[in-house]
Amino acid sequence: MKSCRSVDDSYGEVWSAKWRAPCAVLGIQSDGNHITRIAFLPDEVKTSSPSDAISDRAIDELSLYFRDATFSFTVPILPQGTLFQQRVWQALREIPTGATLTYQTLADQLKSSPRAVGNACGANPIVIVIPCHRVVARHGLGGFMHTREGDPLHIKRFLLGHESALPEGVR
Repeated sequence: MKSCRSVDDSYGEVWSAKWRAPCAVLGIQSDGNHITRIAFLPDEVKTSSPSDAISDRAIDELSLYFRDATFSFTVPILPQGTLFQQRVWQALREIPTGATLTYQTLADQLKSSPRAVGNACGANPIVIVIPCHRVVARHGLGGFMHTREGDPLHIKRFLLGHESALPEGVR
């Protein structure tokens, strides 16, 4: 996979671990008790061992997920965001593996708009564990990580394929 220009490429950021997943390098941050962030990093970022037990647990659980998409995450998370973002992220965690919802359907459930839901998905600080990749457009894949093209969509396609949840007609 080519380097993602739209992923987090802030090299000066402090990560508790940087782990190579099958679809990307994942940067993991923790406060020592919770995972506070998981982000897709550029492919050229070097991996690093976890600096604490909770990051080590996150890597173990991510490894289990990539072996079996039906794995349910139990690692404690503490995502920071607005009240609305928190509502969207909680709703995302309720979408079962192998299923998708459209931005419109999720917006209707939350009495909001598809654009607001998309913005909250794009602001998701803990990717994969909070499965924003399971939200798709009415016709097709939709966007991912605030973009509609390039490597982020390859990652979304990979994750949905791993979960056997690619929308019809999407390759």
